[in-house]
Amino acid sequence: MTQMLYYINIGTAFLLLIGMALLLARLLSGPTLYDRILAVNSFGTKTVLFLAVFALIIGRDDGVDIAILYALMNFIATIAVLKFFRYSALGISLDDDFIEDEDTVPKASEKKETPI
Repeated sequence: MTQMLYYINIGTAFLLLIGMALLLARLLSGPTLYDRILAVNSFGTKTVLFLAVFALIIGRDDGVDIAILYALMNFIATIAVLKFFRYSALGISLDDDFIEDEDTVPKASEKKETPI
């Protein structure tokens, strides 16, 4: 049974690598910016899955910890990139009133700096 589980993990890792290659193709050919950001986010998720499967294949438990850390970094980076492309700055608080109405989003020269 252990040998069969090893081959299943190898097959899973291979399929994840194929999926990651397809996501790279989508990243390069994405028609819009949001398609490319979605491809990068999905690539990061597949990387986390690949790291976890690879840790199972080589028999090391600390690979799962690295995968969890990478998942947190992937999530934070995706939110930061989406916020930057939405508001053209990272220093704008999401609690401001202008989020409700897209017409009131300030221009880059009108934005106030908020201390972090």
